[in-house]
Amino acid sequence: MRIALAMTGAAVLFASAATLALQEPGHAQQTAPESLSAQPQVTAPGGAPGSFADLTARLQPAVVNVSTTQEIEVGRLRGIPRLAPGTPLDELFRRFQEQQQDGQEPETREAQSLGSGFIISPDGYVVTNNHVVTGRGGTEPVDKITVTLSDRTEYSARIVGRDPLSDLALLKIEGKDLPYVRFGQSERVRVGDWVIAIGNPFGLGGTVTAGIVSALHRNIQAGQYDRYIQTDASINQGNSGGPMFDLNGNVIGVNTAIFSPTGGNVGIGFAIPAEQASPVIDQLRSIGRVRRGYLGVSIQPVTPEIASALGLQKDRGEIVASVENDGPAKKAGIVPGDVITRVNNQEVTVDNTLSSIVANSGIGSRVPIELYRKGKRQTVQATLVERPAEISVAGNDNAAPGDDKAANEATAAARRSLGITLAELTPEVRRQLGVDDDVEGVVIASLNRNSDAAKRGLQRGDVILSINQQQTKTPAAAAAAVDAARKAGKDTVVLFVKRGSRPPQFIGIAMMGKDEG
Repeated sequence: MRIALAMTGAAVLFASAATLALQEPGHAQQTAPESLSAQPQVTAPGGAPGSFADLTARLQPAVVNVSTTQEIEVGRLRGIPRLAPGTPLDELFRRFQEQQQDGQEPETREAQSLGSGFIISPDGYVVTNNHVVTGRGGTEPVDKITVTLSDRTEYSARIVGRDPLSDLALLKIEGKDLPYVRFGQSERVRVGDWVIAIGNPFGLGGTVTAGIVSALHRNIQAGQYDRYIQTDASINQGNSGGPMFDLNGNVIGVNTAIFSPTGGNVGIGFAIPAEQASPVIDQLRSIGRVRRGYLGVSIQPVTPEIASALGLQKDRGEIVASVENDGPAKKAGIVPGDVITRVNNQEVTVDNTLSSIVANSGIGSRVPIELYRKGKRQTVQATLVERPAEISVAGNDNAAPGDDKAANEATAAARRSLGITLAELTPEVRRQLGVDDDVEGVVIASLNRNSDAAKRGLQRGDVILSINQQQTKTPAAAAAAVDAARKAGKDTVVLFVKRGSRPPQFIGIAMMGKDEG
């Protein structure tokens, strides 16, 4: 089984989208600036809907198609796009193309992908998923975004703000008196309630499906704030960013992912609940980013074995693995090994995690934290701070052309060889990662998901201390070590890696393919 984002062309989590064509533009729709939500649906005896037709007709004008355009590299072999990195065919094509190109710049072409969204104001604010409006790497926004209404009217859209942690994005189109819908109260939704989903599966245009809420607070290991609504309403690739409605026409979720062995619908879809999405969208609209509470701990679940050993209730609490220096938890006296059971008078459970509670608590607020330490329960007070921005590290291409050509070439070779991009361990990155000043190495800025490094469990933010027992204090030194292994005819390298407060460990990594010439 695999989790796939409900975006056209998405095969696995965070996969890129396929190329499709948009419909032709039509005439602008004239709609009064009144929310289409919160108008009761007529139901048959027993609460079952007699028909979804009236509800659909009312809501569908506010649901849009989101088309994105980006530049992708194209191989010169009969114009075939670059295949998945690390695959045998990609390696074969890459070698042949490098021989043919002889140092020329690679060709690029435009590629389109499709997702869904919905309008939340008459002046044109549009909600969608972050992964719909980011490029193949999953971090940078695409080059162009077009929003198409149900009457085929097209608008150019700009990104107001994105939040990768919740996988939400807010767009703006320049329109007026547009049809729109409102967020509802997903916390009132119950398992078994009827819902409908409207979106753009497989680029077919406005499509409506119906089903029930299958489960609440689902954690599918997609991020820190997983509390998805599960539904059996058909959600497919291309539905990403589209709305899930209740029978009153309120948006109770943003369709995001599916659980599928094939990439198609098998009756298990997931939506970000409105109670989580609405505050994020409000912040993106007002300040362009999301501010969250932060405690400064790394945590792990309390397994049945840990619960039994400590005499705790199963599925309650999370154990502290490490505490950030000078963070709120440290100042409150929290130490590794503490089991946090309640935060701000909310019980910490599998469905209501510590990360979610803290993130939604007020920045600067002083919250009570109940914990279990060495057989005793106690309560401490912590003053939450704003969660630091995500690690802002990028590939090290700092050297100007001609300054160190050999180092630049080696860095590029390392990126191709290991499928990782490296960056310097700057003081700011040290602070965000909690890395001590005496640690010397380079930090992983990004990974190719198809690389052996990713399969071996390496992550963004890991610090590489050495490669093949050669110290790697700079990205150039790391690239040189990989280049030396290449020239020695080696297919693997041994990395000495440190993550957080854990002791470093050696990890053998297979390289992605030998460089020719």
